[in-house]
Amino acid sequence: MRIIPAIDIIEGKCVRLTKGDYNTKKIYNEDPLEVAKKFEAAGIRYLHLVDLDAAKTKVLRHVGVLERIATETALRIDFGGGIQSKADANTLFNAGAAQITLGSIAVRKPDLFYDCLHTFGADKIILGADCLNRKIATNAWNRIEDINIIDFLQEKTARGVRYAVVTEISKDGVLSGPDDALYKDILQQVDLQLIASGGISKTGDLERLKAIGCEAAIIGKAIYEQTISLKQLEKYA
Repeated sequence: MRIIPAIDIIEGKCVRLTKGDYNTKKIYNEDPLEVAKKFEAAGIRYLHLVDLDAAKTKVLRHVGVLERIATETALRIDFGGGIQSKADANTLFNAGAAQITLGSIAVRKPDLFYDCLHTFGADKIILGADCLNRKIATNAWNRIEDINIIDFLQEKTARGVRYAVVTEISKDGVLSGPDDALYKDILQQVDLQLIASGGISKTGDLERLKAIGCEAAIIGKAIYEQTISLKQLEKYA
């Protein structure tokens, strides 16, 4: 199972939120590149980079941060947050993203989503499927759709989606453990490479996700609050 540390960016700084609430912002480092280099030095090979400003405004704000990290590290970066067009996607790939995560547009603009999927390929497009109580969330988690997460994933994989990152919002940033039951149910009913996100607080969580069959796990606050050390992640590298 791949381990993917997360760097969330607001105003150019490395931050974490709780349950997606911008009012809970906590700054961990002024320079995301410095954080990325620490990950790489610990043997980490992947990075989940999120432009939280763009998730709100729908305008990419931190392409320069992506470019710096892609230039100065060998990390394989997936980038998400506020992507609204194929032009945005091209900008991010040209700046060094290996993959991009498309969430809200998969609901709001499905034709554009599938166009990106087929243009760039299923290995480069990750479906962002964030949910609250198994209902899809959009617009920086401010809107809950009447769409069941498993139905949503089945529909998208039938059209060619290969990778999906699934975050249970109630678990995000609270270090209470991931929603194991959700991931089990998904993998029993949907054929995809599932990236778990939200709630991971200790290595035991990672072992369970691996046993369930998750292809990867995104870790955020657990690293920054040091409930999981980079040293502990070395065995997954």
